[in-house]
Amino acid sequence: MRRVVITGMGAVTPVGNSVDESWSNIVEGVSGVGPITQFDTQDLLVQIACEVKGFDPEDYMEKREARRIDRFQQFGIAAAAQAIDQAGLVVKPEEASRASVIISSAVGGMISVEEAMIVFSEQGSRRVTPFIIPKFMSNGAAGLVSIKNGFKGPTFSIASACASGSDAIGQAATMIRSGAVDVAVAGGADATISRIGISGFDRLKAMSRHNEDYSDTPAPFDKNRDGLVMGEGAAAVVLEDLDRVRDRGAEILGELVGYSSTSDSFHITAPAEDGAGGAAAMVNAIEMAGVAPDQVDYINAHGTATPLNDLSETRAIKAAFGEAAYDIPISSTKSMTGHMMGATGAVEAIFCMLAIRDDIIPPTIHYRTPDPECDLDYVPNEARQGKVDVAISNAFGFGGHNAVLAFQAFSS
Repeated sequence: MRRVVITGMGAVTPVGNSVDESWSNIVEGVSGVGPITQFDTQDLLVQIACEVKGFDPEDYMEKREARRIDRFQQFGIAAAAQAIDQAGLVVKPEEASRASVIISSAVGGMISVEEAMIVFSEQGSRRVTPFIIPKFMSNGAAGLVSIKNGFKGPTFSIASACASGSDAIGQAATMIRSGAVDVAVAGGADATISRIGISGFDRLKAMSRHNEDYSDTPAPFDKNRDGLVMGEGAAAVVLEDLDRVRDRGAEILGELVGYSSTSDSFHITAPAEDGAGGAAAMVNAIEMAGVAPDQVDYINAHGTATPLNDLSETRAIKAAFGEAAYDIPISSTKSMTGHMMGATGAVEAIFCMLAIRDDIIPPTIHYRTPDPECDLDYVPNEARQGKVDVAISNAFGFGGHNAVLAFQAFSS
């Protein structure tokens, strides 16, 4: 099996419009939470979110194109462009069929659908934009990145809810390992901060309503956690076969050594209470990586700050790692970015690689009151220096989807 390495990273997040800016703020424990500015929230029970700030799509595309595509697609194009630029990736025409794009989205163009339905109901079908179908297609970001870069290999989007971004990276790596392709741009993009998006997740009792005082939310693993805060954005990485990278002399940022995807087969929105599916995914991923449980130096948790998820994930980590679970630093960077839906696994994969690069473990902010049932080391409130050679990223989604990625410092 071929080795898969990472040569480029890109991100647009609620705490920065690049990887460097996002990571700097993550390490400093900067929260991306604030009042929603994209629409009037006066009649909504949830009025806060982790919005992307100061993003200009015209930095990556012409104004005309930006107006014809959805916000999630703009984010996906931007993240992919950053990753491709860092990798110095140029795919020659004769290599195009060996270059893949997998940029997933949990929801697709929710904002565009909502806007089109308002136009339809108020002005009739003739006023609906002719771009509405490509704007809401969940595979839209992947298709646009493929078109922009001339990649002609397998190009698609995976819809596995909040595991979508992780599955995109994992499946891209699987194709490279098998020899199906040589290089892939993979990640996730979502923009679900809309009236229906906020209202829908709130009706599931999944969201924090700390509208007036949002300085302590979301609070993953805290005893008083009361739900997620919705985020938006995108993240992408360039994955390549090691031999290809050596031939072109590119810098290697890290190595993807393990991936597993499982299903809870339990409930359409609630996680399995014992965390068995997530535990199996973690065990499979580290076995593929060839590392023992006590060799894992950091876990970037799914950590949504909902009562059920954090408890289930804690149980899953204990089941997967046994007594070693108590010695592994764990953090939820969603405490700062919010829940970026289909993009969340991809951006957290990047944070794992940066933790390895810098030997810095990011914090879980807003952690105030320990929960007796969530009793692991969640790196409360401040980043921690510590040697990180192996890091794993957990992503669990509605429908019972579990995806785990394992990264290791590259060694020839």
